[in-house]
Amino acid sequence: MAGRSNYPTCSSASSDPDGDGWGWENNQSCVVGSGAGGSDSSGSCGTGSCPSALSCPSGMSCGCYTVSGLGANKRSYQDAGAGRSFLASAMMETELMNTNYAYGDNKSGDAFNAGATKQNWGMMRQCHSAWTGYGSGDYSISDQMNSNRSLDVQVYNECRSYFGDNWFAGHRNGSSGLSNPNTADINNFKTGYNWTYNQLSGHECDDVRFWVDIPAI
Repeated sequence: MAGRSNYPTCSSASSDPDGDGWGWENNQSCVVGSGAGGSDSSGSCGTGSCPSALSCPSGMSCGCYTVSGLGANKRSYQDAGAGRSFLASAMMETELMNTNYAYGDNKSGDAFNAGATKQNWGMMRQCHSAWTGYGSGDYSISDQMNSNRSLDVQVYNECRSYFGDNWFAGHRNGSSGLSNPNTADINNFKTGYNWTYNQLSGHECDDVRFWVDIPAI
């Protein structure tokens, strides 16, 4: 099994019934930390400053800095029902974890992106029941997520549940990723997400932003 830093921290110690330090949540292995037992959606605001040292994922560059206004966006999404999973996904996409990017992320059809985590239309029209009757050309329907944070969080949670661990593959590379989910690029993306998720523990509502170098596609 890969190093523990490549896996997310379990949200509850009950995920590790045999006490070996490993649990199973969200269709993937997780590490039971000393502070396990809280929920995915809660946490302290922390110090509002970056850790003195960071351990980056193997072979990847990473870092940390503060962004004015980021904490307010973190809190607003949590108020809309977001957990740390959503925050980690959004943090990987934009500096302020918001939707102020090019419309659709300059994509259309099933590749069209919407919401703070830049979910793609091809997956959303499968996982969100209100949209399952639409085709690839109806992508503009999802742009309401850009101004409706509760809907944004709802669709994210539905897609994570619907696709399970393959969500990472589809989110990274659309239908091609869903068909071939174990490429090096997809695994690197998943590793970067897990690292970001872990770093956010204790920083769920401050201005601290963590970054890991995952090339945009």
